[in-house]
Amino acid sequence: MIALTLAEVAAATGGRLTAGADRLTPVTSVVIDSRQVGPGALFVALPGERVDGHDFAAGAVAAGAVAVLGARETGVPTVVAADPAAALAALAAHLRDLAPATVVGVTGSAGKTTTKDLLADLLGRLGPTVAAVGSFNNEIGLPLTLLRTEPDTAFVVLEMGARGIGHIATLCAVARPHVGLVLNVGSAHVGEYADGRNGIAAAKGELAEAATGLVVLNADDPLVAAMAGRAGVQVVTFGRVAAADVRAERVEVGGDGRAAFDLLAGGERHRLRLGLVGAHQVANALAAAAVATSLGLAPAEAAAALEEARPRSRWRMEVTTTADGVVVLNDSYNANPESMRAALTALMDMRGAGRAWAVLGPMGELGADAEAAHDTLGRLAAGLGVSRLVAVGAGARRVHQAAEHEGAWAGESTWVPGVDEALALLAAQVRPGDVVLVKASRSFGLERVATGLTADGGAGPAGRRDGAAGAAIEGIENTWNTVGHSGEPGVRG
Repeated sequence: MIALTLAEVAAATGGRLTAGADRLTPVTSVVIDSRQVGPGALFVALPGERVDGHDFAAGAVAAGAVAVLGARETGVPTVVAADPAAALAALAAHLRDLAPATVVGVTGSAGKTTTKDLLADLLGRLGPTVAAVGSFNNEIGLPLTLLRTEPDTAFVVLEMGARGIGHIATLCAVARPHVGLVLNVGSAHVGEYADGRNGIAAAKGELAEAATGLVVLNADDPLVAAMAGRAGVQVVTFGRVAAADVRAERVEVGGDGRAAFDLLAGGERHRLRLGLVGAHQVANALAAAAVATSLGLAPAEAAAALEEARPRSRWRMEVTTTADGVVVLNDSYNANPESMRAALTALMDMRGAGRAWAVLGPMGELGADAEAAHDTLGRLAAGLGVSRLVAVGAGARRVHQAAEHEGAWAGESTWVPGVDEALALLAAQVRPGDVVLVKASRSFGLERVATGLTADGGAGPAGRRDGAAGAAIEGIENTWNTVGHSGEPGVRG
């Protein structure tokens, strides 16, 4: 990050330095997890229901932190501020004032993380680029990403989620994005909005209002295209419609689930084949190309970068082939009706001589639409010709029931109460050549099915983060008001 002194940190956050804190000590990184402390770090002590960062203050300083940012004195050098989360945001906003980097904000009901990762690949060809880790898209994760900005950083790519009106506007007040990219308006978390999808559109459109230099919109989504009226700056569109500024033609999906298409941008046409799985990735690729070419990347370079791009974030269309020849498609990070359809379509595109298995858990936060959405999902799986459907958990029972009522379906549906039962069934019945999709909303933990099938056992980057931490790091992925507030994981769309 751009180095600041403790005195500057205190001034930016409205805090006070405790006795023993050296005003001139430089801060070179900011962390909320005591296990990530290194020399020069500022440890932010976020209080929550399950863990209180103040309890780890002394250990953080012993590990090399120069000071703590907390709500009270901790016995070690501390910047005391009334609300550490708000102070973290204020510190990020201050650094934003110092940084010359172009800030890009990305929002949408689906595809945010993948598009953010693609933008990191494309903009990285223009200059040093900082991008959010995983789905760090809330009032904790976004400031942490901004605070990674270095003096030579050219671009910062931020993911922005929301579970209500005003959330994205709050993030934009910190980030002040030059570019605002809106991908789509789906039904993810529709139960959190009184006005349904129109409410989601109102929330996502806050990014179009906040962008100071460029707004990039999906021409294929009427609710997104209409946000052009809320933008006060130049608008660039992407999509498959002929009127889009950056568009795709001649889209073809291969047996490995990867899409090939002609990229039309800047008066040029380039044929490319994505390294990501799923036909729905074409829209994400177009969105990234629209932003990058608008910021100076040559269309040919954009096409080359899209071909080379591979998944950066866990549990999003991850493809693993087991030693026994079973292909596991792990898309278990999150789920909504639109992403379920996209994943099931990818499953059927990848089906070869073996069977297509769909292991599906519940979709959360759909409100009054939940029952109908799960019914539709079951009928969709049957209608697409899935060979075997395994519905996992009480919330997915309706998926199983709906599929069973599709009389023309030649497949088979089974309901199981939990992950262990799903794994036992799959272990007994999956055979070489089968393709297995695993997908559910994040809170249901269906990734354990995928890691069990691939003999990962949850280790490595896909494993749970356990142990002493100043705050539960998982809570800053895809959540609103969790770490430092409720302490419980949630999902931000």
